[in-house]
Amino acid sequence: MRRFEAAAKAFRAERFKEALPLLSRLARDAPDLADVRELHGLVLYRLGRFKAAMGELEYFRELSGSVEQHPVLADCHRALGRWADVEALWRELGAASPSAELVTEGRLVLAGAKADRGELPAAIKVLEQGWKLPSRPRDHHLRRAYALADLYEKAGRPPRARELFRWVETHDPRLADVSERVRALS
Repeated sequence: MRRFEAAAKAFRAERFKEALPLLSRLARDAPDLADVRELHGLVLYRLGRFKAAMGELEYFRELSGSVEQHPVLADCHRALGRWADVEALWRELGAASPSAELVTEGRLVLAGAKADRGELPAAIKVLEQGWKLPSRPRDHHLRRAYALADLYEKAGRPPRARELFRWVETHDPRLADVSERVRALS
């Protein structure tokens, strides 16, 4: 377990290359530990090794029955252009009715996959569905609003993009490049 704790600490510190060999050995030595498979998959994902991450996260899913990593798994499929798998994972996530934060992450991946294929109206629809500005926004609300503003800008709707980017900036001016985006659209 010390190797796992060391790997988890390295992961939290974003030292993914340090965590990888520890987790690779753990996955070999204890292949049926869901926590090991999950963290191994997340490290591989953060290193951009999407196919390998997908394998680990699928195994985690099989061992745990959890949908917790569906957004990351879907993003791996997205990176590999496996659009039908992104859609299927979105449906599974929705059927499980997880937390709002987890649904938002899945929604962001689905919208991104549609945008990747040039389906901007469909991507916007995914993020607009059930959307209203919350009075007390949390991180997942701000990330969704930022992504929606980005899509509005790409779709040639700068006034709507500017309005939403400004709203995000009001609540978290450090989120991504929101301040620059507001200035560029002003």
